[in-house]
Amino acid sequence: MSDTTYTPPDVWTWEAPSGGQFASINRPISGATHDKELPKGAHPFQLYSLATPNGVKVTVMFEELLAAGHDAEYDAWLINISEGDQFGSGFVAVNPNSKIPALLDHTGDTPLRVFESASILMHLAEKFGAFLPKSGPARTETLNWLFWQMGSAPYLGGGFGHFYAYAPEKWQYPIDRFAMEVKRQLDVLDRQLAKRSFIAGDEYTIADMAIWPWYGQLCLGRLYNAATFLDVASYKHVMAWAEKIDARPAVKRGRMVNRSFGEPKEQLRERHAATDFDTRTQDKIG
Repeated sequence: MSDTTYTPPDVWTWEAPSGGQFASINRPISGATHDKELPKGAHPFQLYSLATPNGVKVTVMFEELLAAGHDAEYDAWLINISEGDQFGSGFVAVNPNSKIPALLDHTGDTPLRVFESASILMHLAEKFGAFLPKSGPARTETLNWLFWQMGSAPYLGGGFGHFYAYAPEKWQYPIDRFAMEVKRQLDVLDRQLAKRSFIAGDEYTIADMAIWPWYGQLCLGRLYNAATFLDVASYKHVMAWAEKIDARPAVKRGRMVNRSFGEPKEQLRERHAATDFDTRTQDKIG
């Protein structure tokens, strides 16, 4: 692709991958590309995921539930999106949109599929009566911010992150456009957090679990190597909140689950028991 003006055709057709880090797995159609059954472990909850921000939301939720004393044991299976695991027939049956995370809940008479990270967070919060107020204004405010994240993060990930970090070339217009929007979103969060301890009020909720893996990790320098470029240090309330969430033991564990990149000691590619954090990280099993 060049810097010359592009004139769209009357009807767009897909000719070849357009380049960039994920070009080989992008396509304009849905559905499975190959037959592959999903593995199943011993626990009632079977999670199929990867430690991207959307995946981290759910593993943090599970670890927080366990830390709070709930019977929320789970098996977490690695879905390697770079190798196209999300297009296997078993995964597509759980999530027809072929995106992680996806959950099978076996606590009922028949397995229940749950996909989209916000849906999984709500499902678990309601099942265990935790991290989501049961009714009233506090519940509404929590859901406001949960769905704010779902609508806003594509500008950070698919917009800014793609053009700043993954596109085959650097183009100023899309980087400027999406950097402006991400900074606006950070300002929204900074103003909100100036008035309260957590995103939706004085209680830690699924709104924090949804927003932190994207915006908190961005501010902590873990997304796109863009913290300096976006001057995240200027959003002091977001920074303080990001560091507070990062210090939670359950969050530290949640970040490790289904992680296949970074420091080997922080990679727990599959999680089947609480003891796995001590015995099955990648530095221990190679």
